[in-house]
Amino acid sequence: MPLKEPIGRLAPSPTGLLHVGHARSFLLAWWSIRSRGGTLRLRLEDLDTSRVKPGMEEACLRDLEWLGLDWDGPLLRQSERRDELLGVAHQLLRDGRAYPCVCTRREIAEALSAPHGPLAGGVYPGTCRGQYADLESARRASGREPALRLQVEPGVVRVRDLLAGELAQDVAREVGDFPITSRDGQPAYQLAVVVDDAHQGVTEVLRGDDLLESTPRQRYLQELLGLEVPTWVHVPLVLDVDGQRLAKRHDALSLEALRGAGIDPRCLVCWLARSAGLPAPERATAAELVALYDPASIPREAVIFDPEALSPGT
Repeated sequence: MPLKEPIGRLAPSPTGLLHVGHARSFLLAWWSIRSRGGTLRLRLEDLDTSRVKPGMEEACLRDLEWLGLDWDGPLLRQSERRDELLGVAHQLLRDGRAYPCVCTRREIAEALSAPHGPLAGGVYPGTCRGQYADLESARRASGREPALRLQVEPGVVRVRDLLAGELAQDVAREVGDFPITSRDGQPAYQLAVVVDDAHQGVTEVLRGDDLLESTPRQRYLQELLGLEVPTWVHVPLVLDVDGQRLAKRHDALSLEALRGAGIDPRCLVCWLARSAGLPAPERATAAELVALYDPASIPREAVIFDPEALSPGT
């Protein structure tokens, strides 16, 4: 039986400027697929309309091109698939696998700290499970717009990650029923990423290990929806010189700021390659380093980025 063509994806979110940590994950995802002659899809995860910022889509594309990354086929915006994603959520409701939830974050936090004893950290207490027959009855009874939560059954979910090894989690006990739509009617991340990965035929998901903890929820959904399970590779994060994880508020370490400071993208690409254990020179394009990619060389610990390690290009 012939091996499947590897299909990866780059999935930036246009909620702020991309930083060096994003660059490292995207480069490794790109090298992993390109080194095997596979296909790269590009998806903009723009469903969180409250956080999407004007001009950030163009900034994301500009940053990827500055790094020397390309992709195959058209750009997919998750917002363009909103109806399809909501259709999956509503089918789960009809099948009795999801239910309306009108709880606010404050109410959930208060329930978690109630005097009858603490619940496991962050576990949804199941307040709305079995309370409402459908969305409309939840609206009438509460006067609020409901979200949809997936009804999670007890049992250990096992995830095999090429870097992190095996992760075992009883999602019902450690997370609880989790949202698949938000109260403002948007598909939630856990559902959207699973359904869109399947839609794009993704066989490998390489991303930062800050998302490792949520992977059992995605694996649970894949099993429930009968979807193919990709290979997962969660790479350690890039930290700043103080040992803090980078975030989109670190504008000084954004790719846009580095570009504005005259940094040669070839120098950044090579620094990121060396941070992943690849024997890169001081200056080369992403395409020139494809043959060096070796997943076994990627360190299992976070890396520190000091912008002083780079000098402006000429």
